[in-house]
Amino acid sequence: MTHSTSAAPALATASTPEKTGARTDEAAKLIGDARERIDSLDDRIIGLIQERVAVSAVIQEARISSGGRRVNLAREMDVLGHYRDALGKPGTALAMTMLELCRGRI
Repeated sequence: MTHSTSAAPALATASTPEKTGARTDEAAKLIGDARERIDSLDDRIIGLIQERVAVSAVIQEARISSGGRRVNLAREMDVLGHYRDALGKPGTALAMTMLELCRGRI
């Protein structure tokens, strides 16, 4: 007895209702496109943070080589205030994480 094999079901693409939680193909396309934009923005944000880490390392090295401390707490407070003013309370948490990445282990 021979069995016929049917084609495997199509895999859900990034913009199908199954992947996006949307109820229509139109909404799924909109969500898929927006997610691609978010992924691109996230890549840019990560790149900017990596650049900020490198610039912070230069500042820390200059401060230490001149006999200063690696961390300038007054400057960090300014940064925290800037993020808080721009983004509210979650901005403070974001700034703390970013500062931790930039200052390295203390």
